[in-house]
Amino acid sequence: MTRGFYIGRFQPYHLGHHTVIEQISHEVDELVIGVGSAQFSHELENPFTAGERVMMISAAMEEIGIPFYAIPIEDLRRNALWVSHVYSMTPYFDVVYSNNPLVIRLFSEMGMKVRTMPMVMRKTLSGTEIRRRMVTGEDWRELVPGAVAGVIDQIQGVDRMKQIASSDVV
Repeated sequence: MTRGFYIGRFQPYHLGHHTVIEQISHEVDELVIGVGSAQFSHELENPFTAGERVMMISAAMEEIGIPFYAIPIEDLRRNALWVSHVYSMTPYFDVVYSNNPLVIRLFSEMGMKVRTMPMVMRKTLSGTEIRRRMVTGEDWRELVPGAVAGVIDQIQGVDRMKQIASSDVV
C-alpha cells in the first residue's frame, strides 16, 4: 500500500486542490492531507479554523472516494524541525506531493520522495482570489466544490470574511 502526503492551508479548499487530489488519487492508495497553519483563523489570509477546513476537505473528498486522513498541522518557525513535526502529527507516508519550493526542499533533505503536480488555473483557483471575491460580493462558488460552498454557508464564512475585512474607522 502506498500513502501520499499533500499539505496546504486550504483557506478555503478549492477546485485547484480538488483537481490535484484527484490526480494524486490515481497514484496512491491513501492520502494524508496536512491542514497547514492550523493555529490561524479569523484573519483575512486565514479566515477559517482548522476544524472548518477539515469539514471542507471531508465534504469534498466524498466525491473523490480515496481513503484519507485530514490532519491539522501548526506552523513552526524553525524550518529545520518542520518535517519532524509533520511526521509526529501524521500517519506514515511514502511520497510527498507539493509545488512549494520550501516544502520540496525540506522533505528532499530528509530523503523523502517528492513529486510535483501541475497546478490548475493558478491565478483564478487560489485562496487569495476566492477570499477577495467573498469580501467584494463577487461569485466565488464557481471556484470551490459544491460541498465546500455548503460548509462555507453553514459556518457563515462570507459574513465572517466581510466583517474581518471591515474597519472601525468612520
